[in-house]
Amino acid sequence: MLRIGLTGGIGSGKSTVARIFQTLGIPIYSADIEAKRLMREDESVRSAIQLAFGADIYTNELPDTRRLASIVFNDPVALEKLNQIIHPATIADAKKWMQAQQAPYVIKESALLFESGATEGLDLVVGVYAPQALRIQRVMQRESVNRETVLARMSRQVEEEIKRRLCDRVIINDEQQPLLQQVLDLHQELLELSKQA
Repeated sequence: MLRIGLTGGIGSGKSTVARIFQTLGIPIYSADIEAKRLMREDESVRSAIQLAFGADIYTNELPDTRRLASIVFNDPVALEKLNQIIHPATIADAKKWMQAQQAPYVIKESALLFESGATEGLDLVVGVYAPQALRIQRVMQRESVNRETVLARMSRQVEEEIKRRLCDRVIINDEQQPLLQQVLDLHQELLELSKQA
């Protein structure tokens, strides 16, 4: 079984690409969704977050994610502290999840695949790329935020061109090239590679 990483900057459309792969029967591990689950359910993660940010960051066993976001997105040291708790837990959880899957290949979707060191153990990394102006427009519409907010979030991710060069395959999601056909072609390639593995 091949282990595939799927990444892309905010607004690139990697979640859309992941959903297409999912409809093709490929198991998807969403690092963002699972990190939130671990914050709720994993006792060691919860304890570490409370130790770092105060016991009151949780209410009725649930993390106050809005408050936590407002803290870490305005403080690089706090963000790094949170990442040092979340990233190792998510990486370990993804490895365990992958071992339990039965498929020609599985995909781990993560915006911070390179930044978090989560590429270790993956056979291939696929990047989803879109021009910056389009990414900003998508995020502004999707989340009803201003341009400055989107740019601030982008600044915390590896630059798109660098990320693109680090990937083994790239899907272009610029609303000019057909997205579905690119995913279908890559799916066939990955099925072939999985037979050879």
